[in-house]
Amino acid sequence: MIRKTKTTSLLLATGLATLAMQLPAFALDADAFIDRIESVYKVMGYDLDFGPATLDGNTITVDGVVVGFTGGDEIDPMDVDTVLTFEGVIEHDDGSYSAESLRVPDVNSVFGDEVRGELSLTGIVAEGLWLPPEGQTDAVSLMQTVERVATGPLLVKRDGAEVIKYDGLDYVSSFGFNGDDLETIDTDFSISNIWADLSTVGEEEPEAGAIIEALGLTIIDGNINQIATWNLVTGDFVMDEFSLDFANIGALNIAMDLRGFTAAVLEKIYAMQSEDIDFTTEEGQAKQMMLGMEMAQAISIGGASVRYDDAGLVGRALDFFAGQSGVARAQFVEVIKPAIPEMINQAGIPELTAMVTPAAESFLDDPQSLEVSVKPASPTSFLVLAAAAANPAGLIKALNLAVTANQ
Repeated sequence: MIRKTKTTSLLLATGLATLAMQLPAFALDADAFIDRIESVYKVMGYDLDFGPATLDGNTITVDGVVVGFTGGDEIDPMDVDTVLTFEGVIEHDDGSYSAESLRVPDVNSVFGDEVRGELSLTGIVAEGLWLPPEGQTDAVSLMQTVERVATGPLLVKRDGAEVIKYDGLDYVSSFGFNGDDLETIDTDFSISNIWADLSTVGEEEPEAGAIIEALGLTIIDGNINQIATWNLVTGDFVMDEFSLDFANIGALNIAMDLRGFTAAVLEKIYAMQSEDIDFTTEEGQAKQMMLGMEMAQAISIGGASVRYDDAGLVGRALDFFAGQSGVARAQFVEVIKPAIPEMINQAGIPELTAMVTPAAESFLDDPQSLEVSVKPASPTSFLVLAAAAANPAGLIKALNLAVTANQ
């Protein structure tokens, strides 16, 4: 069964559920639940070693966990020495588990020797947890293991002074089903009110501190947001926004529209990753190449863009480097303009030089926005684009590549 079986948790609101939980046949086994977490996440590449687990009603508490990574001997395991509380745990008829939430105590730690550092992080929670039945570790099932991960405020201090903080982090996945089959995933990610004080950088790195001050980067204040929708049946993956927006600096936003990225394609990728294949052998490399060609044929691009809207950073940078050169900004811009086509010409694509140079020059004259976009007349597979790359001018046309400034 797919994750939709989690809706049976609504039975908890009835007396029947209470009675059922009291029957030995439906009694939770804390160790079995923890073992399932370890086995499911091992497939994802995590090597989890939980401490003793205790059951109280439908709440399971675990005395810490050591987090390692399979195949990652160069990364030392991390010992999370705190009590983990799984609330609203249910074992379903099909052998899957669900839990309303995993709560982690607030973090308050002190670090550093010469400089005292303090870190606090509150409101750590994962919600809507689901573990598939034993042995059901296909990619689509593993994508449904958690609905929300969030924290409250983060605060880092340096010798008692605040240097980094944010109000909260929130990652939410909303699953849409057609019957028992997962059909859509909507994701929404945000880190709100990020703030950092870089004024102390100059104490240890005077030159870097001077540049930070000249560029107006002593205080950083902004937000990170991402919104995406994925239809596993049609294969449409649309990322409407992945933005980094910081006051007095600017906003960088990436958008993307992919087609053909279906559950079947995902399963092939996952199967390839799960197989014990030695990619240093000819056979392994052949399998890898074959999969790559299949993916390139299956997945098409409908459009993509990267846009930067300046909020004063580029102007301050131009003023800074112009001052170092002993000239006014306008003169400095005129000096560096000829370097733009020279750099792009190194790619050996005259059409690209002709496209980028006017936009770059306009942006330097008046830094407002700069955008690079591709939008083929119709969705085009990556395999076709790879073939077109032999003729760069043809590839630019096929992608409908555009570089614009101040629009």
